[in-house]
Amino acid sequence: MATRSADWDAIYRAAEQAPWECGRPQEAFVRLAGSGQLSGRVLDAGCGTGEHTLLAALHGADATGVDCSATAVGRARRKAEERGLKVRLETGDVLDLAALGTTFDTVIDVGMFHVLDDEERRRYVSSLTSVTEPGGTCHLMCFSDRQPGALGPRRIAQDELREAFEEGWEVVDVVPETFEVAPQFGRKAHAWLATIRRTAN
Repeated sequence: MATRSADWDAIYRAAEQAPWECGRPQEAFVRLAGSGQLSGRVLDAGCGTGEHTLLAALHGADATGVDCSATAVGRARRKAEERGLKVRLETGDVLDLAALGTTFDTVIDVGMFHVLDDEERRRYVSSLTSVTEPGGTCHLMCFSDRQPGALGPRRIAQDELREAFEEGWEVVDVVPETFEVAPQFGRKAHAWLATIRRTAN
């Protein structure tokens, strides 16, 4: 991702709202937060402008967000200041999360996994493994292979999720969800919401 950070940053710089943003947290993660599942030390991997990092903090989490786009992180920091929320927001590489120098109880991924190619996926899961405490949970939402057409990010099958996390993780559940997306993508898109637990080995 480090080699593509300039590309992502250019998209954020080109518009006040990136095409994949809807201006609020995804409803699935609002429900997770409301049920106490975004708790403890929470990492938002690929946080963008921070809506889900701030959601976790609003519900009492010690929240950290990381994104390769300095522009996005800058906007996230402004939101945090405006809302009076204390969070850690860093410009960094999700493929090298160990550089953050800490570990987490909960990881959230809202649209990060589905932008990675096969090699990046392997490195990303290894990166997540390095910072997630045994017994910790990753809540991951990605575009689903049930979504028709080719507009937008790569579609992901359930089997791909299970295969990506077969070492050091247990895929507890994968359920159908809905991504709220920008109007040019049709406002709604089919998604998977995966609950993935870090194992002890």
